[in-house]
Amino acid sequence: MTEKHGIVKGIQEYSVSNKVKDVYSLLKSNSGVKKGLVFLEEDNNYTTNEQIELTAIQAPTFYEGKRGIYYKRKLTELGIKNITVDEVGNVFGIRPGSGSGPSIVLCAHLDTVFPEGTDTVAKIVDGRVYAPGIADDGRGLASVLTILRALNHANIETEGDLIIGATVCEEGLGDLLGVKTLFENREDIDGFISIEPGAVDRVTYLATGSKRYKITYKGPGGHSFGSFGTPSPIHALGRAIAKVSSLETPTNPKTTFNVGLITGGTSVNSIAEVGEMIIDLRSNSQEELLNLEKQVIDIINLAADEENLRWGKLNVITVDIELVGNRPAGSQNPDAVIVQAAAAATSALGFEQTLDGASSTDSNVPISLGIPAVTLGGGGDAGGFHTLNEYYDPTDAFYGVQKIFLTLIGLVGLKDVTPPLLAKIINKLE
Repeated sequence: MTEKHGIVKGIQEYSVSNKVKDVYSLLKSNSGVKKGLVFLEEDNNYTTNEQIELTAIQAPTFYEGKRGIYYKRKLTELGIKNITVDEVGNVFGIRPGSGSGPSIVLCAHLDTVFPEGTDTVAKIVDGRVYAPGIADDGRGLASVLTILRALNHANIETEGDLIIGATVCEEGLGDLLGVKTLFENREDIDGFISIEPGAVDRVTYLATGSKRYKITYKGPGGHSFGSFGTPSPIHALGRAIAKVSSLETPTNPKTTFNVGLITGGTSVNSIAEVGEMIIDLRSNSQEELLNLEKQVIDIINLAADEENLRWGKLNVITVDIELVGNRPAGSQNPDAVIVQAAAAATSALGFEQTLDGASSTDSNVPISLGIPAVTLGGGGDAGGFHTLNEYYDPTDAFYGVQKIFLTLIGLVGLKDVTPPLLAKIINKLE
C-alpha cells in the first residue's frame, strides 16, 4: 500500500508518494546528480551574465527573430541535436535519452512585452540587475542554458528525451501562439516544464483561461446638433459596457471581466462613426469561461439593437466582433506526478513547495490537452515585471535551477539509476 503524507502549502493540499520519495532518495545520493547541483551553484554568475546578454537583444512579441537566432546558436554550442526554427519562430531541439523513456519539454519564452526601441541594456545597482525583460523571461531563457550545461558537465544520461528550446508569443496578444504551434506540430510530448521568474518553492500547475475581444460599433456619424437622433456607436458602446459591468460571475472558480481599452469619436460636437473597446474575459474553468463569453456576446449585440431602437432606426449601428485572444483554461490534480516530482525536488534542497493559484503561462496549452505540465521559478529575487524598472537579484538564484534540474531528471529517469516517473503517452493525438 502506498503511503502518502498530506502537506498544505499554498492554496491546495498535495501528497508525495513513497515511490516518488524513493526516486529522489536515489537521485540525491547519486554522484552525477551531486556534480550537476554543484555546477549549477558555481555557474550562478555566468548564468546572470548570459541573462544580461540575452535580455539586451530586443524581442517584442511577434518580433523575436534576432533573439531566436542567437538562442539557436547557444543550443547548438551545448550539443542539442536537430534544432529547428518553426513557422512561427519557436526554437527547439533534442537532447536524446536512452530511448526507453518519455519525452519532456523544457523551455522558456523569447518574447517580452516591450516595444522595439526600448533600452534593454542592463544596469547594475547595489547588486540588482535592472533591465526591461531581465526577469520575464530573461531568467527563464538563461535557466534552460545553465541546466543544459549542468547535464553535460555531470555526464547525465536520461532515459527519456529532453525537448529543449524556447517559444514565441507568450505575452499579451501573442496569445500563446508559440506553444500552441509546438503542440500542433508534435505528437511526442509526454510532459512539459516552462520556466518563468520565481522563487524555488513556487509551482504553477493550474491554468487560467482567457478570451479577448475587439468590439467595433460603426455608424454614419454626423454633427452633434444638426444630426441629433442618429444612433451613435459610442452610445452603443456605453450601453454594452454598462450591461457587462453588471454581470455577476462566480468567485469559485474565479471568473472575471474587464473592458481595458476604449476608443472612438473625433470631437466633442460630432456623433462618432466608430466606437471600439477591447474586453478581457478570464476564468479558471473552461466551462465558466465559455458561459461568460456567451453572455458578453449577447450583450454586445443587444447594445447595438437598443441604440438603434432608441432612435427608431433599423440596422444603422452595426457591430464587428473580433476574437483577438484565446487562452485555454485547465486543471490538474495537486497529486499529479509532475507536481509530486517538483515537490520532492524542492524538499531535497531543503525548501517546502508552495502551490500557486491558477495563472496564464505556456503551460496552459498542455494542461488543457491533459498533458502533465508545470511552470517553475528560475530562482533569484525579481520585481517590477512589465515595467521599465524591472529588476533581477541573482543572490542564491541557483536554488531555482537546481530544483528544475532535479524535477526534470526525476520525471524522465536517470539511466541505470531511477526509472522515469512520467508516463509515456502513446498516440495521444489520435
